[in-house]
Amino acid sequence: MKMRLTLLMSFVCSFAIILLSVPVSAQSGAGAGTSSSQQQTTPPPQQPSSQGGIISRRVANVQPGQPYQRPTEKDKLHGYLFDTFGPYPIISAVATAGIQQARNKPPDWGQGWDAYGVRVASDFGVNLVTQTTRYTLAELFREDTLYYRCECSGFGHRLGHALISTVTARRGDDGHRTFSFSALAAPYAGTEAAALLWYPSRFDASDGFRMGNINLAEQAAINVANEFIYGGPHTLLGKHHVPVVSTVTGSSSQ
Repeated sequence: MKMRLTLLMSFVCSFAIILLSVPVSAQSGAGAGTSSSQQQTTPPPQQPSSQGGIISRRVANVQPGQPYQRPTEKDKLHGYLFDTFGPYPIISAVATAGIQQARNKPPDWGQGWDAYGVRVASDFGVNLVTQTTRYTLAELFREDTLYYRCECSGFGHRLGHALISTVTARRGDDGHRTFSFSALAAPYAGTEAAALLWYPSRFDASDGFRMGNINLAEQAAINVANEFIYGGPHTLLGKHHVPVVSTVTGSSSQ
């Protein structure tokens, strides 16, 4: 009962953030209307943002070598919704819960379909809090936490770029890279919420921190997948077109 109430509150909070974000996007559009004559005279810069800013999990639709273009509020909101309620978090929650069920972690929840459902809901809740924290803090600090593929070449350089992107973000109109408190805090917020709110009472903040380290490592693994697998001209799916999969991840785009 405690877990269901907590997850319900998390859903309510996340949708409240979505509702609060919509006016921000509308206001930015209204502000742009005051200088519509300037935008009409220079349409090319506006073109890339209308082609779908997100092509996979937290990946900006900007390929290496292209100039940085700050994502719109609509792009960021779409990325948040995709990361929170899209197919990847659902599949991840189902798969992770299966591993936890096989290992009987935590043992307090037991076995059976009911226990498996609790684990799925818990993993989905961890991701919900993680993504909501990242999105909220990024909005407060005006950070761009989308993933940008490396403009470098070579496995080592690209791997290092993917790993360092786990705790960095873009700022300003030039998109300079800086340390991101949003990216670092979000994984720990998700697991601390689980440990303190819906995990068995024997779990405390230290357990949340321990699980947060694993969650942070998972975010790094996602960035590595974004760099090498999910799409783009220098990724696995970009070199080997896979029907449906490559369309969803954007690897079929030029």
